[in-house]
This record gives sequence, structure tokens and C-alpha cells, in this order.
Amino acid sequence: MGKGKYQEWITEEGLIKLEGWAKDGLTDEQIAYNIGINAATLYKWKSKYSEIDKSLKRGKEVVDRLVENAMFKEILGYEYTEETALQSGEIKQIRKYARPNPALTIFWLKNRKPKEWRDKQEIEQTGSVNITFVDDIDES
Repeated sequence: MGKGKYQEWITEEGLIKLEGWAKDGLTDEQIAYNIGINAATLYKWKSKYSEIDKSLKRGKEVVDRLVENAMFKEILGYEYTEETALQSGEIKQIRKYARPNPALTIFWLKNRKPKEWRDKQEIEQTGSVNITFVDDIDES
């Protein structure tokens, strides 16, 4: 496939390749490099050719979901099986538990429930406050 010509990238084959690069986690800048164009040109293509934009979004969405699911699993903790080779050559499966990740839990809560979990709490006061100024101070 020739590099740098948008017509070649709006074909079925080109769109599949773009989506694949996005699924692989490449940034728009890296994808532009692979195409043989600069990032600014790719941004123009994305705004001008919806099929290119949609293909890249589809690829990135898959990876984002995989990362979100992995992060959520880390937040809750999970069980997994680990295989260990014994000296006898036999493979033994051991069931293990990965404890929840407190840093990810805090990150999740601060972003999902910012009113309850952000570091800075705002307290709203209702009612009135009376302030009395004293002008006469006895300096004797």
C-alpha cells in the first residue's frame, strides 16, 4: 500500500489496518508515521473522512475497554491459577489471590464519585452569620 495518500486509507484494507494499529495501542502520531504523513495531516483526514475517524475510534475503544476491565479486576481483587514446575518435572497448579489495589481504588472513587471522595471537601453553610464590630476600645 502506498504511503501518504488518503484514498488508499479509506479502502476496506486501509481502514482495517488503521483500526488494528489503534487496537495495538499506537497513538495518532505513531499511526501518522506508519502512514507516512505528519500528525496534522492525520487530524485533517479524521475531520474530513469520517470512515478514518470511526475506524481509529473503534480500535481505541476496544483497547480502552480491555484496560478498564483489567483495572476494575485489580480494584476488586481476584483469584488466579499459577503453574509451578516441581523438581520431579510434574506441573502443579496453585490457586492464588491477588489482593485489591488500594491506589486504583482511590483513583476510581475520586473520578467516579468526586463529591464524596476528592481530597478537598466543600462544606456549604446555610443560615446567617452575625458579626459585631466594636469601635470603642478602652485603652486605659
